[in-house]
Amino acid sequence: MVNGMLIDTTRCIGCRSCQVACKNWNSLASVPAVFSDSGSNPRYLSSNTFTRVIFREVDGAEGEVKWHFVKRQCMHCEDPACASVCPVGAMKKTKQGPVTYDDSKCMGCRYCLMACPFQIPKFQWESAVPLVRKCTFCADRQAIGLAPACASTCPMGALVFGEKEALVKDAWRRIKDHPNKYVPQVYGEKTVGGASMMYLSSVPFDLIGLQLRGLRTDLGDVPFTLQGREWMGNVPFIALAVGGATLALYRFNQRRARVEALKEKSDDRK
Repeated sequence: MVNGMLIDTTRCIGCRSCQVACKNWNSLASVPAVFSDSGSNPRYLSSNTFTRVIFREVDGAEGEVKWHFVKRQCMHCEDPACASVCPVGAMKKTKQGPVTYDDSKCMGCRYCLMACPFQIPKFQWESAVPLVRKCTFCADRQAIGLAPACASTCPMGALVFGEKEALVKDAWRRIKDHPNKYVPQVYGEKTVGGASMMYLSSVPFDLIGLQLRGLRTDLGDVPFTLQGREWMGNVPFIALAVGGATLALYRFNQRRARVEALKEKSDDRK
């Protein structure tokens, strides 16, 4: 059974209780975070902040401005690009849904940071022995039958944890029952091949920050792993090519040195 989470942004009030719960469960409450200019909210996801609620002002139909609150964290892709490019298997997609990280295997290459289409994994730049950090979908809580900390504390029911297939059906039921309330799309259901985290919204998803990867507003439904695997598949050939070129250059230089040595001996005899 693959678990997921349905995030209904129309129900979120921006209380940030999910942020607090995430900090507490992951023992990050005492770790300093980089706050916004207002000093009330972390400026961005970081190695110390796995969950963040962003605030967006969006113009309404009649010129009125409305606030929208959106919880951001790792999407836990069904075919994660971060795991596909990790050369040591530190990133791993579990059968239950979470994409986990094993710091005992990590060699700090940071390929996962570059591969993620959502720019989620963060590096501990401030640490003497840096590791990669991100939301783990509370894999440890799920292992003992508990819901993720964020979902268990949401007072408005904006975060619903459960089996992904059932959540997808629930999301489309909500859209069908309230067509004027929701955009007719479940963000994350098929995005970049599908993800465990899914969103509902009353405005286009790009207006509430659910698009990254440069200037692209639509990441598409094709897994980014196809690109990662293509590049990683070329690594052995590139290594062989570089090694072969290096050996050829070494032998060329050795031959040139021998020729010059013989030439010097010949000149000395004359």
